[in-house]
Amino acid sequence: MILIDSHCHLEGKDFPVPADVIARARAAGLVHAVVVGLMQKSGDFGNALEVAAANPGFLTPTIGIHPHDAAAATEDDWATLARLAAQPQVCAVGETGLDFYYDHSPRDVQALGFRRQCALAKQLGKPLVVHVRDAHAECAEILKSEGVTRGMIHCFTGDTAAARSYLDLGFHLSISGVVTYKKTEPLQAAVAFAPVDRLMLETDSPYLAPVPYRGKTNEPSFVQHTAAKVAALKALDPDALAETAARNSKALLGLNVSW
Repeated sequence: MILIDSHCHLEGKDFPVPADVIARARAAGLVHAVVVGLMQKSGDFGNALEVAAANPGFLTPTIGIHPHDAAAATEDDWATLARLAAQPQVCAVGETGLDFYYDHSPRDVQALGFRRQCALAKQLGKPLVVHVRDAHAECAEILKSEGVTRGMIHCFTGDTAAARSYLDLGFHLSISGVVTYKKTEPLQAAVAFAPVDRLMLETDSPYLAPVPYRGKTNEPSFVQHTAAKVAALKALDPDALAETAARNSKALLGLNVSW
């Protein structure tokens, strides 16, 4: 099975020895993973760029400011983000977006930060990585009004109507281990509905481990279980589904990987 994890976090607090995680990922069939860099606190954008630089054939970084942290970002942080995102090895801007479930930052501040990163992605000609929770209508409206047509809705957990709104805008849907959980029928229906050439696979490590690892620390090697579930929902061979999703990730994010 050929796999790409389109969205994982490998910060040192969760994975003190990234080499071990990468070795397990390779053994599980992964050919690449996208490691997401985020502002951890004002002045600190974490270790994604460094970890990716140490594993250039296997990891490609993104960089962004999460909606949770939008209120903490200073103008210096926004300038740093623009500088880091412009580096050629960074494949996308984000994750950014809206989270109206936790509301860790005021909603208007989240929206402003989201719009700023939409503009940055367009300026740089890079795709956008979008986080959205309990805000699908608002998220789609911002993407439409900002004219962003290239990107991925990471850890998509919406229903068919939400899927259609993002697909109509040109976005890909990245599916996490949530699709393997019980009582996620609306999400599963959305996955069945979505064209296979617009689907990607992710772990969102260290969060949201798929069944049979639910409740444990997630890691890229577990993406194979999400691939199997998505294949079942699409009535496709798991190996074929995994490779198609990998090709989708490679094409959208411009990943330098072959198999």
